[in-house]
Amino acid sequence: MITYLDGKFVDDAEAVVSVRTRALNYGLGCFGGIRGYLAADGQQINLFRVGDHITRLTHSARVLHMRLPGDHASTCGLIGELLRRNEVHHDVYVRPLVLNASTKLAPVMREEDSMLVIYCLPLQRYMEKDAIDVCVSSWRRATDNAIPARTKATGLYLNSALARREAHDNGYDEAIFLTEYGKVSEGSAEHVFIIRDGVLYTPPSTEDNLDGITRRSLITLATEDLGLTVVERVIGRTELYVSDELFLCGTGAQIQAVRSVDKRTIGNGDIGPITARLTAHFNEVVRGRVEARRGWLTPVWE
Repeated sequence: MITYLDGKFVDDAEAVVSVRTRALNYGLGCFGGIRGYLAADGQQINLFRVGDHITRLTHSARVLHMRLPGDHASTCGLIGELLRRNEVHHDVYVRPLVLNASTKLAPVMREEDSMLVIYCLPLQRYMEKDAIDVCVSSWRRATDNAIPARTKATGLYLNSALARREAHDNGYDEAIFLTEYGKVSEGSAEHVFIIRDGVLYTPPSTEDNLDGITRRSLITLATEDLGLTVVERVIGRTELYVSDELFLCGTGAQIQAVRSVDKRTIGNGDIGPITARLTAHFNEVVRGRVEARRGWLTPVWE
């Protein structure tokens, strides 16, 4: 595989940084996650909302006193070039990272120490189960005034790793965070939607969670394409237990149905009708089969 590292395309074996970097020692960095989907012709790859992902990465870098080396268009172009150099003709996940490459000791953030890295890997499903069992974590989501979740900061994922390990140790597939105020925030790497009486509810991005691009896309698809009602509001923990349907979503997870929360079965334990309908429509969109949403897709092979 070929990776983009600090201005060059190099073999993976050469894509290394020093053990002294602040990125490694202190978790100083931020990243994005972008999906590319194989088109019906078996050759073309369409990147899903790549421009929005790079905009969010640019905003993340700004908050963290970092910067990307080029403008928006050139960064999007690097992702396409990376996939072409790797001869990608399959579903793919792309990970751009902005890292603090300084090898000085103190955990100081400076724009001039920024390094851009981009790599890719084949990816089909993020989770193998059609419907998963989740728990509410005893770990709370870090607050925006501590480590801002909207930045997708590398160091923040210690919080996620602790929650996911706790979930796995107790026989669950995933964890859901509460905020410090006891309200639903997000999963370890996904957003939360509950469905009650045909209405979708999801916590706003001000509940210490990421400003999710998949989440925003699903709100648009649900309301504009499928005629569903979506309400962004604070959600209490026990609302999870009495929801008719519940799903998690994200670039990696896409749409992941939830079967139970804290051993309370959601609905009848199967994938609910609204979740199934939204999943089917989302899959049509990312595969380029919905003409009205083709603007969200960027072809890699011209």
